[in-house]
Amino acid sequence: MPEALVRKYPGAPKQPAWQYIFPAAKPAIDPHSGDLKQHHRHESYLQKEVKKAIINSKIMQQASCRTLRHSFATHLLEDGYDIRTVQELLGHKNVRTTMAYTHVLNRNKYNVRSPLDI
Repeated sequence: MPEALVRKYPGAPKQPAWQYIFPAAKPAIDPHSGDLKQHHRHESYLQKEVKKAIINSKIMQQASCRTLRHSFATHLLEDGYDIRTVQELLGHKNVRTTMAYTHVLNRNKYNVRSPLDI
């Protein structure tokens, strides 16, 4: 958490919103303050753990963190979220990048469900 925010909101570092989902195994020295602080794990940690989970689940299809990201975006669009919201959530600078996820929306444009789909 930025030092200026710690000074302004002394209780904020203990709030759940500021906690790491994947904290590092041990604290490290903060280069700015010189204090011993908790940091996050490197992004490759999550990628390796997802890979292990896929292998252990015996899913025969290729999958990765990117697959989960694509699935998340696709489901948002299918559920009716607007393209700008999805763009912001994914962190895309250009909406054209987000538009790549819209190709799946035309599969069933009349939103018809077969009784066999239940």
